[in-house]
Amino acid sequence: MPEGDTVWQAARRLNDALAGKVLTRSDLRVPKYATADLTGRTVLDVTPRGKHLLTRIEGDLTLHSHLRMDGSWKVFTNDQRWTGGPAHQIRAILGTHDRTAVGYRLPVLDLLRTADEPRAVGHLGPDLLGPDWNPDRALANLLTDPARSLGEALLDQRNLAGIGNVYKSELCFLLGVTPWLPVGALPADRAAKLPALAQKLLEANRDHPVRNTTGRRGQNLFVYGRAPRPCLRCGTQVRVADQGDGSRERPTYWCPVCQTGPAPAPGSPPTRRIRPRTIR
Repeated sequence: MPEGDTVWQAARRLNDALAGKVLTRSDLRVPKYATADLTGRTVLDVTPRGKHLLTRIEGDLTLHSHLRMDGSWKVFTNDQRWTGGPAHQIRAILGTHDRTAVGYRLPVLDLLRTADEPRAVGHLGPDLLGPDWNPDRALANLLTDPARSLGEALLDQRNLAGIGNVYKSELCFLLGVTPWLPVGALPADRAAKLPALAQKLLEANRDHPVRNTTGRRGQNLFVYGRAPRPCLRCGTQVRVADQGDGSRERPTYWCPVCQTGPAPAPGSPPTRRIRPRTIR
């Protein structure tokens, strides 16, 4: 699931493959930009911003993309077969003399002036893996709406950029509170350490293909994806339920013993019942 760490990794791969090179192939397969031709222009850099990717190109142009749930950028050498999915899922192709970057299932793809990048990412809060990271500002943003649930506040990229559903569940577990706890009810000592803990988790995982929040080999996550298996700390069955505003509900995992605060009752309608699966 793309979150700040995986988007950072994607930006690094794209930057290594494209930056400083002239585009010899350009194909944006969305109706709005079907006639756009970027060939002959040099790629300047590829920069992550939260969950967004900004590919900056000579001539004051930026190709803005967002992976959402299942989008991806794949990089291939000229002799490699493209393996990111069927051809009809390709939304963008950027090729140089020795590498080709292919964007699959990209739900967001915009070509804009680099000077206009704030239109795409200006709403974002401090980036957990970016040069603008500011823990005090991030915490202040989270506390702006004290009645809002912590889980929803963490997913709001206007508060801090880079956290997705996995880190939301893991952060709440490490803080010892449920994702349904109102932000304003979070004890002051835990609220104070939340921004630093979030950054620590993403920084620790940005160079690794498999996320690990536990520090244990073979047991990579404390609660996310583990229902209904035992909690790694106390042995209680991990639970899962949908959390959201109705239009964007997401599966949320927690331990009912290790985490205090409000939560759906077992067996209530919002609670999901899923089969256990192997988590790496």
